[in-house]
Amino acid sequence: MNKKNIAVVMGGYSEEYKVSLKSGQLIFDSLDREKYNVYKVVILKDEWYFVDDRGVKAPINKADFTVELSSGFEVKFDVCFNIIHGKPGENGELQAYWNTIGQKYTGCDFYQSALTFNKKDTLAVLSKYGIPSAKSIYLRHGENIDEDQIIKELGLPLFVKPNQSGSSLGISKVKAQSEFQKALDFAFAEDEEILIESFLDGMEVSVGAVDFNGETIVLGITEIVPDKEFFDYEAKYEGASEEITPARIDDETRKRVEEITIKAYNALGMSGFSRSEFIIMDGIPYMLEMNTNPGFSPASILPQQAAFYGISIKDLCGNEVEKALAKK
Repeated sequence: MNKKNIAVVMGGYSEEYKVSLKSGQLIFDSLDREKYNVYKVVILKDEWYFVDDRGVKAPINKADFTVELSSGFEVKFDVCFNIIHGKPGENGELQAYWNTIGQKYTGCDFYQSALTFNKKDTLAVLSKYGIPSAKSIYLRHGENIDEDQIIKELGLPLFVKPNQSGSSLGISKVKAQSEFQKALDFAFAEDEEILIESFLDGMEVSVGAVDFNGETIVLGITEIVPDKEFFDYEAKYEGASEEITPARIDDETRKRVEEITIKAYNALGMSGFSRSEFIIMDGIPYMLEMNTNPGFSPASILPQQAAFYGISIKDLCGNEVEKALAKK
């Protein structure tokens, strides 16, 4: 049997690259060596390189995403397993480049990546499918901002967040008008566009979904219990939250969350791993965002949900590779 060459592509241009390297390592370790030759590729702002088991690097040729090994042997990858969190692997840049050079890859296409990386646009598209979200106001940097009007419209507390940033960076909860300007500056430091949202007082859940063996399945619903007031970067990546799988919700609410997650996934034409965040208020799930390349380190939510669901990481990752190989 002719083994396929699979590059596990990790890293990225944001602070999240550290998590991506851990996610990539788990996938690298889990792929079936009987079926695939597995290579580790790291993409950072300054360099793109392949790294071997001894830690020796070789540059990636950006013209066709190949690598020449020290033996003089050139490797062309049959599939790139994209596990970059944040830019450029989660906002469509890498996918568009791979499309241009004819490189197959896992996960969703560039349009879905670009769209879901933009919270405002995702929620606008999904509202057409009847998927509820918080009341929000969108602002661009330099626009005239009427604090009194915004607070009157959304009430306090409210959330201020960057429109395009992975991983909860730049988010503030504003409880008093005196904190508003500082929250704006904090969010604008991450992005030129921000979203101000009304506060939803309810349970936050994180829902993993994937197209597995030809159908969209919900891997699990995880309840997020932050030690702090909300699920920020520290809570997400530095363990300052409790995660309970399955979430403590009744069957009717669980079905509702599963249905909305699948509806959103299919409506956006998604493929591959996704993790959607909702706040459940009075039994109604309100969507916050969808991540198309969620954390996949051993401590991350998606692998925990897969274990709960009963799918091995090997099968989950193998399914991604096989779907990518079958792409036209």
